[in-house]
Amino acid sequence: TSITSAKIQVNGVHLHYQQTGEGSHAVLLLPGMLGCGQTDFGPQLKSMNKQLFTIVAWDPRGYGQSIPPSRDFPPDFFERDAKDAVDLMQALKFKKFSLLGWSDGGITALIAAAKYPTLIHKLVVWGANASVTQEDVRIYNGIRDVSKWSEKVKKPLEEMYGHKYFAKTCEAWVDGISRFAEKSDGNICQQLLPDIKCPTFIIHGEKDALVPQAHAEYIHKHIKGSRLLLMPEGKHNLHLRFAEDFNRQVEDFLR
Repeated sequence: TSITSAKIQVNGVHLHYQQTGEGSHAVLLLPGMLGCGQTDFGPQLKSMNKQLFTIVAWDPRGYGQSIPPSRDFPPDFFERDAKDAVDLMQALKFKKFSLLGWSDGGITALIAAAKYPTLIHKLVVWGANASVTQEDVRIYNGIRDVSKWSEKVKKPLEEMYGHKYFAKTCEAWVDGISRFAEKSDGNICQQLLPDIKCPTFIIHGEKDALVPQAHAEYIHKHIKGSRLLLMPEGKHNLHLRFAEDFNRQVEDFLR
């Protein structure tokens, strides 16, 4: 089946999304920092089971083709994304749906599952964190200058945004997420984790250089009944690098 691409007005902005499949189980894919459906979820849009699932990949406001507006990072940007994501799915007439969130999209998905429990069927997160430590801030500052990124990671984002917007937004993101570390507990959404009642699957790459494993373990410990899968060779982009294995694991969980 083909992948359709469209925009819909939600909360005063025109949000771009891609949709494929005709299954009865709706699934929303939530991208990471600077990401969108096109850059972050190629193998999922292409290869996930289209008979079982209807798959939607969205571009959060200020990312991908959901520009304008330009991306900004107010203190509540994760909550704003969570509301946008849920309202998008409702605007598309999905009554209940599952969430697959990567990295920042995983944080957004955790918040959405906690705040809108009646709408969320199942939850899968990978490369996510519920708090920001000083060690995390050190890691974020290491990726602040996009000119130091590998060509492979940088290229699709430069093509999507142009160098200036890409560089400026990455710096703004580092500043925005580092602000959480100024709180005594570095909290982003720790207090919400016990409110997540849907079946939850946490995946973590043991070679993830961006998100230390302790974050995945914390999320697992605080979401009752959740499952944790560690992928020994997985890095931050494990769903792209090991797409076949990832898709299979996730589809089995969602069935």
